[in-house]
Amino acid sequence: MGRLALMMLAALLMAGCNAVQTQDAALTKAEMLREKILSGDTSSVLVVAHRGDWRFAPENSIAAIEHSIKTGVDIVELDLQLTKDSILIVMHDSKLDRTTTGKGRVSDWTIDSIKTLKLKNGAAIHTKHSVPTLEEAMMAAKGKVLINLDKADRYFDLVMPVLEKTGTTRQIIMKGSKPAGDVLEFYGQYLDDVIYMPVVNLDNGNASELMLGYMEDLKPAAYELVYARAEDVEMPEMMRRQLGGKALIWYNTLWDTLCGGHDDDMALEDPDAAYGYLIDTLGARIIQTDRAEYLLEYLRSRHLHD
Repeated sequence: MGRLALMMLAALLMAGCNAVQTQDAALTKAEMLREKILSGDTSSVLVVAHRGDWRFAPENSIAAIEHSIKTGVDIVELDLQLTKDSILIVMHDSKLDRTTTGKGRVSDWTIDSIKTLKLKNGAAIHTKHSVPTLEEAMMAAKGKVLINLDKADRYFDLVMPVLEKTGTTRQIIMKGSKPAGDVLEFYGQYLDDVIYMPVVNLDNGNASELMLGYMEDLKPAAYELVYARAEDVEMPEMMRRQLGGKALIWYNTLWDTLCGGHDDDMALEDPDAAYGYLIDTLGARIIQTDRAEYLLEYLRSRHLHD
């Protein structure tokens, strides 16, 4: 083999090694985030981008996922719908009207027809972006970020084959408000890989009963807690004490009645009164937001995020 051929072979081998190292590093990021949740790590606060970073790109789009990853988000929340020909797509609404150039119910359209549409941005202006399938979204996120799949329990038997095909099963957080027994029956065999997180509305009369069932039967790594009014803080404070060292606490700051008024709007005026209160007083270590970059900036100023 001539010298030039040897040099070319060496360059190809080096490129291959670099590609493998890059892939391993990317996969490690997702595994590290998963481990932070499963281990109950409270040294930092994880940021969840609601429907991807929809202020930068159309909600639930590949561009919104990719921008979230680029800015350092830990978890991207996505929604699922099912087409007429049983393909899972990433979309919040059951109808196409608000977020695409199409009209009507998703369930009345095939995937080929939906792929002819364009997504609209937050100002209802159509863009160059197309509606992604779940498979396309998971490939964009693979190894780089955790994914919270919302509205997915309706299609879970269809979701799992996609996750297995893309090798992303261990990147998924599922959540819901079913009692512990129903969760075990419904998700069963998948709970070793998929992280299941109960959602508990602390304003409901059965909240304590539900929490007891989860703690005894599921032992979740994290809980999403909800309460509407700032003055009704007894249960949230008690949950911080009870869950301390046992599970992480997730709050949504999307609007006021999810987090006792300590939402994104309050944060624009006083981030300490909003995000800071949830973190310092109520023990939040995962926050879902519509202002991911703003929250990241705040957390980094407090050395609570890389």
